[in-house]
Amino acid sequence: MRTRRRSCCVPGDPSPTVSRGRTVGTVTGDVWAETDDYLERTVAVDAADLAPIRAAQAEGGLPDIAVSATQGKFLYLLASIAHADRILEIGTLGGYSTAWLARAVGSAGSVVTLEFTPEHAEVARTSLDAAGLGDRVEIKVGAALDTLPFVEGPFGLVFIDADKANNRAYLDWALRLSVPGTVIVLDNVVRRIHEEGPDADGTRGALERLGSDPRLDATALQTVGIKGWDGLAIAVVR
Repeated sequence: MRTRRRSCCVPGDPSPTVSRGRTVGTVTGDVWAETDDYLERTVAVDAADLAPIRAAQAEGGLPDIAVSATQGKFLYLLASIAHADRILEIGTLGGYSTAWLARAVGSAGSVVTLEFTPEHAEVARTSLDAAGLGDRVEIKVGAALDTLPFVEGPFGLVFIDADKANNRAYLDWALRLSVPGTVIVLDNVVRRIHEEGPDADGTRGALERLGSDPRLDATALQTVGIKGWDGLAIAVVR
């Protein structure tokens, strides 16, 4: 009888990985981080150019919640595949994911990114300018639900990575600012979906909308890596 694959879900909680009836190893959060480091060095090699942005985030005391290097490269590739020359990002933080998206749109494209905290926005501005990407990026400061009514679409890709309680509302806005073919990505949609509270409610509401709205074709994936266990959802507007 074929044995279902099983893997651990919580960093630091080792669990054997079972495949086709045999144990092939023990996976921990350390292994996930080491693997991410290896993939960054061997595949996402251009991530090294953006390392100063991550360093500036740490030096500025920003929370360590930005996408990883390999996730940033994934966003870059998605935007490139979609030929997105205008991108909306909800949640700038220190500008690391913004930089990947700005790379994808090229010198003729643009990224509009929304950040609640002025100090974070300032770190992002400084880092993006230093990386030579500042002229492609417009940072709007304030609560996203207050600034979104003043954002002009359409966009080829929308990346949602802000407060999770408002994920459903952000998805609604993403649809308003989209056209057929627009790619919508929601980050951090797995880790807390079985919990209670506003963040979990907002994320579940967004996932349910992704699956039920006839204008969207969507899926969601669990991920592991240096950021631990989580996942993302991705949709294309029909």
